[in-house]
Amino acid sequence: MKVLLTGGAGYVGSHAAKALSQAGHEVVVVDNLFRGHDWAAKWGPLEVADLTDEAALRQVFRTHQPDAVMHFAALAYVGESMSEPVRYFRNNVEGSLNLLRVMLDHGVKDIVFSSSCATYGVPDSLPIREDAPQNPVSPYGESKRMVERALHWFASCHGFRYAALRYFNAAGCDPEGEAGEFHTPETHLIPSIIEAAMGKRDALHVFGDDFPTHDGTCLRDYIHVCDLARAHVLALHRLRSGGGCMKLNLGTGAGLSVRQMVNMVEEVSGLRVPLVMAPRRDGDPAALVADSSRAAELLGWRPQYSSLEQIVSSAWAWQHEHLPRQLA
Repeated sequence: MKVLLTGGAGYVGSHAAKALSQAGHEVVVVDNLFRGHDWAAKWGPLEVADLTDEAALRQVFRTHQPDAVMHFAALAYVGESMSEPVRYFRNNVEGSLNLLRVMLDHGVKDIVFSSSCATYGVPDSLPIREDAPQNPVSPYGESKRMVERALHWFASCHGFRYAALRYFNAAGCDPEGEAGEFHTPETHLIPSIIEAAMGKRDALHVFGDDFPTHDGTCLRDYIHVCDLARAHVLALHRLRSGGGCMKLNLGTGAGLSVRQMVNMVEEVSGLRVPLVMAPRRDGDPAALVADSSRAAELLGWRPQYSSLEQIVSSAWAWQHEHLPRQLA
């Protein structure tokens, strides 16, 4: 099977490309390289194109004639989306509609969509189930919810089969060192802690140490990127074998705190992490944890690499090897 990966030169997309290749599939990467990297497209040809350029997208489909799509291409900074909502809706929603339109015209109707727990907003209860209300609190989360609704209607009206995978906090790197995490700017917690340990930033800012948690810092559900990648492959296989449309959470079901992450980075690296305590950010819940039992039921999926030590060790190995070289 030939699978087209939008955003396949990014963090999660590149790990999914490797997982697809290992499963015996052909991979074609489409990425505008705004926040992706050409060095990350190792498992198939790279087509540099933007999803808002429908003509370019049509040319990619004519050239490669994919059988299915995995859709990772999105702007994904919550704070940035609050200051630039038009940019986020144009890129994430308009770009996705272009993709769905071109897929329809080429008879490609199977798609795995990289969604987000940001569609839920601040939950009423934990762990979060897929039937929890979706009340996004940012344009980023709203853009993901809007694409999910478009997928619902393309399925109802045109026979599309889709999996919307709502993952929580992607973390870690390929244990074999062939893919990793490199953002500009870097906002993810673990690489930010590592940068502080390595002296690449003055200190890690901890936003709130007075949450009602065991150590005062907020809890998040961190899922290893290789576990995410495997879930995408399993979801695609289920769609292709006649399975119905799916909306699935991907997480571990356990919350890890900022202090736990800092302590593990110090243990793995042998370095001290300088900290600066800062006020809570508006809208930050004390905890976000997934109920992923439906993914286990439908896909037979369970995290294999997502212990705290595995996540941090794989991230440290990648950052320690590559960060000093300032990949671009």
